Amino acid sequence: MSKRILAAALLFSASLVPAYAAKTSLVVGMPIEPPGLDPTVAAPVAIREVTWVNLYEGLVRLDRTGKVQPLLAKSWEVAPDGLTYTFKLQDGVKFHDGSTFDSADVKFAFDRARDPKSTNAQKQIFAPIASIETPDPSTVVIKLKETSGNFLYYLSWGDAVIVAPETAENNKANPVGTGPFKFKSWTRGDRVELVRNPDYWQKDKTKLETVTFRFINDAQAQVAALRAGDVDAFPNLGAPELFAEFQKDARFKAVAGNTEGETVAGLNSAKKPFDDPRVRKALMHAVDRKALVDGAYSGFGRPIGSFFSPNHPAFVDLTSVVPYDPEKAKALLAEAGASNLSITIKTPQMAYASRSAELLSAMLAEVGVDLKIIPTEFPAKWIEEVFKNKDYDVTIVSHTEPLDIDIFARDTYYFNYKNDKFKAAISDAAKTTDEKARFAKYAEAQKILAEDVPALFLFQLPKLGVWNAKVKGLWENSPIPSNDVTEVTWDE
Repeated sequence: MSKRILAAALLFSASLVPAYAAKTSLVVGMPIEPPGLDPTVAAPVAIREVTWVNLYEGLVRLDRTGKVQPLLAKSWEVAPDGLTYTFKLQDGVKFHDGSTFDSADVKFAFDRARDPKSTNAQKQIFAPIASIETPDPSTVVIKLKETSGNFLYYLSWGDAVIVAPETAENNKANPVGTGPFKFKSWTRGDRVELVRNPDYWQKDKTKLETVTFRFINDAQAQVAALRAGDVDAFPNLGAPELFAEFQKDARFKAVAGNTEGETVAGLNSAKKPFDDPRVRKALMHAVDRKALVDGAYSGFGRPIGSFFSPNHPAFVDLTSVVPYDPEKAKALLAEAGASNLSITIKTPQMAYASRSAELLSAMLAEVGVDLKIIPTEFPAKWIEEVFKNKDYDVTIVSHTEPLDIDIFARDTYYFNYKNDKFKAAISDAAKTTDEKARFAKYAEAQKILAEDVPALFLFQLPKLGVWNAKVKGLWENSPIPSNDVTEVTWDE
């Protein structure tokens, strides 16, 4: 056979090969494994990072810009007095078990969340509700006891997703929602697998057939898994010192985005000497925030002076209220009779936390404070010892829920912080429907925290996302804790 004939034969045979089909599977890496898969009964963010809008849906959702959008509610009306919300629900929605979604499920989900025995981590979302009415299967009427300026926004959170009465009790291990993916399996210590929901009410919205969330805590192992192709994406890479290398590698897309995560070293205000505001201020004066960001996160992350996201329009930069001043720190400690202080910090195993704790220990040593680091498994042990039992001096964690400044107004929260002036500002902000006035109240609340220092306000956690360059549709920023894969596709 001549070379010309052979070439023609090869060309003809190649033309019979079907076009390359785009990949329909995705493996997403996460640093922390969730303790369960029901975001309505527990606090850990990792639950929402797997389940929010992938498995479960709420009446509304946040889009990637942080704006509220319709979801299970296709529309709503708010009465002029701000006390009645009427939601019209989507048609043809089914839960993963085949049962029909209707207004009774919304009432069940919200009544369950606001029940006194509920373990929902954000019960304040539902606190303003006076009653929930279901005049027909496609209509929900929620009446409030008082106005709530953020009510719709709060309903977009993972804590407010809709679950059915028939399956709610088993959702921690066998989640059933209305989302575009269904639960397939959970290999403890390794991965959660989801499959595409063929009966999803938004037809053809999702292109992926399978999604696997793999749990890899060690930062170097995260990097190795990406480079080996064992994971396709790590939305929150734990090795900031290697992030620049991925930015130079054409095989990957590396994006330095932002999160809602205020990284703070919480102080147990119920224990001496942290019940003395002079001691709390002294510890804050000992912290060089810029050096901390440089050392713990390779310069990524923004220093903060209070507990409020720089992404929010009501943010006020208060880093100058208690600035880095070691001499002032020493003076305040002496004044409070707390020189040569010896304290402990319980540190979750996340890379940012352990690195920050080491730097804090060195900084506090400069002002005569001995800070002993106690590694603490997260989430289980940390939740039990710190969050529930409040058995700690200092701890460090990023609070990644959006607009969560109100946690300092909760008497039972792990900070053990009580400030009536702050509570009043937060209460007024929550009730205020006028945006300008509400933002002014948030500014007042931020200033109170900055001056009273119930926690050492360190930096806003960045979102260092790295994924295969052919992957499209992942979020570059995190206006809410999530690994939303509903719009992800692969380039052909």
